[in-house]
Amino acid sequence: MTRLNLLLLLAVIGTALLLVHTQYQSRQLYGQYYRAQAEARTLETEYERLQVERRAQATPLRIETLVKDKLKMRTTTPAITLYVRADGTVIPAVPPAPPVVPAGTPAAAPRSTR
Repeated sequence: MTRLNLLLLLAVIGTALLLVHTQYQSRQLYGQYYRAQAEARTLETEYERLQVERRAQATPLRIETLVKDKLKMRTTTPAITLYVRADGTVIPAVPPAPPVVPAGTPAAAPRSTR
């Protein structure tokens, strides 16, 4: 009977050590799990902050200011618009203004139609 008792004592001690080891691993895993959850919350908060910042950076007014200041671009007007035909010739959007004649020179006076 002593051998049986010794065998049972070794089995109980082995089981107790296995239980302690399993609980230790379980605590470590729960610690890692909670740290991962905290990191996920931090990353989610950072992502939301970056999304807000991106939306703020992409406002039309800010983009227009950057385009004017850094790229030196301007809005189009008919005076600076040119149309290119398929054959490669260029046509201005607004016909050029007639030449200005100085006031002292004889020029053709506008005719009245009667």
